[in-house]
Amino acid sequence: MLNSPFMTAEEHTHDRAAAWALVTEWTTDPALIRHMLSVETAMRAYAPRYGGDPEMWGLLGLIHDFDYQRYPVLTGDECHPVMGVKVLRERGWPDEILQGILAHATERTGVHPTTDMEKTLVAVDELTGLVAAVAFVRPSKNIADVQLSSIKKKWKEKGFAAGVHREEIEEATRALGMPLDEHIAIVLAAMQANAAGLGLDGVKSA
Repeated sequence: MLNSPFMTAEEHTHDRAAAWALVTEWTTDPALIRHMLSVETAMRAYAPRYGGDPEMWGLLGLIHDFDYQRYPVLTGDECHPVMGVKVLRERGWPDEILQGILAHATERTGVHPTTDMEKTLVAVDELTGLVAAVAFVRPSKNIADVQLSSIKKKWKEKGFAAGVHREEIEEATRALGMPLDEHIAIVLAAMQANAAGLGLDGVKSA
């Protein structure tokens, strides 16, 4: 079962509970939900490195693809993430979140990542998918059994998780000023720490 331990006791309109409600209202695909939870997990882990607010960074990671299942077309006016941002803007979500979502899809929005939070979202977005894919090909299906070397080996196999744009991750990692190995290790450790919440602990859902 996919869930997450990242809950806050704060009661306000644009907190994690509101983001999670949107995600589960708009998305039924378990893999896509896992992706958003994984990106949230990685963003929260990265926030302290840049003096960022883990709650804000986590919100951006969780909600960045909430409209993707309804608007999978990636061209035209009614595309992801343009439509999602329109909905969020109408609901009064902060500009920091809207800008971050637009900046993770520069080729469609024309908005380039400029802040540390925006650059980090681009850097972790595709990588979380590769890390999860490596976990799922382990006999145990448990991310605890995944090592940096395992990911680096699969990285070189272009036919493995072919939809993951390695070049985009490399470019985004350079923009952060991070060595690629260190970047992968941070994301892997974050996802391992939240393995149960991401459904990557090898335990099958009932």
